[in-house]
Amino acid sequence: MGGKKKLSLKQMERTQSRKDVRKEGRSGGSTASEKKTPGVFSPDYRSQKVIGELKKMKVLTPYTVASRFDLRLSVAKDFLEELEKRGVIEYVSGSASLKIYKPSD
Repeated sequence: MGGKKKLSLKQMERTQSRKDVRKEGRSGGSTASEKKTPGVFSPDYRSQKVIGELKKMKVLTPYTVASRFDLRLSVAKDFLEELEKRGVIEYVSGSASLKIYKPSD
């Protein structure tokens, strides 16, 4: 006795029009957002533009750097470790899964 209830005519018309609108949006191509894949290569750590962007940020975490420079998290972690070795940023605190840095003065 279970199962889906039969829809009224008005409800069927609404669902059909919604499906039509979705199909038109997909076929157009320009209205649909295209998914970008994050970069695999880290930005140049010697670039003054990159260092200037990092100095503007109060807190540096792998997630914030990955989202700012469109990187993968693993690449952002390696990038932050390299910058710490170079003395551009300082390690503040964190754990094995999350590390927090700040720009050096």
